[in-house]
Amino acid sequence: MVTNHDETAAVRPLTLAWVSRHLEVGERIVRTEALHGGITAEMRRLTIGTRDGGTRDLVLRSFVNVEHAEDWLNREAGALTLLTGTGVPAPGLVAVDPTATHCAYLSLLMTHLAGRTVLDDEGLETRVPLLARQLVAIHAVRPAVRPREYVALTTADTVVTPKGADAGAWAAAIDVIRRPAPPYEGLFLHRDFHPGNVLFDVPPSRPAGARITGVVDWAATSWGPADLDVAHCSTNLALLHGPAWGLRFAEAYEEAGGVLAATASERLYWQVQDGLAFSEDVRLVAQSWREAGRAELTTRAVEERLDAYVTALVDALG
Repeated sequence: MVTNHDETAAVRPLTLAWVSRHLEVGERIVRTEALHGGITAEMRRLTIGTRDGGTRDLVLRSFVNVEHAEDWLNREAGALTLLTGTGVPAPGLVAVDPTATHCAYLSLLMTHLAGRTVLDDEGLETRVPLLARQLVAIHAVRPAVRPREYVALTTADTVVTPKGADAGAWAAAIDVIRRPAPPYEGLFLHRDFHPGNVLFDVPPSRPAGARITGVVDWAATSWGPADLDVAHCSTNLALLHGPAWGLRFAEAYEEAGGVLAATASERLYWQVQDGLAFSEDVRLVAQSWREAGRAELTTRAVEERLDAYVTALVDALG
């Protein structure tokens, strides 16, 4: 019998049957538990009873009525296959059903990684250099087949300037992304690299001994400039912990051996391209962080941090 940790953990019978076909002989699903924090996909941890009486965990990722989900699942399956043996701590691919041929919804089944996401301020000085080193390692991956070119997540005409924002700074930032994208050297990008997609092991008695145990959510893997992945993590850090941490991450990436665009104007383009994209999704982003335990991050609080960060970027690089 499958026991649900909570109501949202229930998995449709068709999908359970599909998962069961990909287990070892004599194994069975004994428990399902909803994992929170994702925005686009439903995530569940499946506890598998093994033949020897022990257990192991798998993760089921399902997309329900999400546009482009087939492309995302195919890209994630390709990335997980590519990353096997690279040293990048990504889940292992078990099975994928990108067209919901066998499952109730488009689904991907993968191995479960140890560790947890850490979104609080404590220990950030230790984690930021770890994040930077991990991103440099991801950018060092050389795929035999390139993933598709990156897609910009906003345009100058769709940016939503927050209420009470620094109008001059936002107008300047929007003007930056009206220009054509700067030339760049393409690299393998995670494209959604941020603290919510990185798992840590943090010894309770020694937070400075933190280490990364996994990087998850490879559905947006792309080909593009290192600056874009750095910008995305920078924006997330700025909104989670304050604008100074957004600016700090680019420095940490270079300290870890990463190479960014040569000029300040080029760096500004990628940083504001990503920062401004958040203006359209502030409510969803804030909600996911509150669900993950950051109760103080109201939509308004995140908007204010975004305004402060965009203003800081324009001041520092403009």
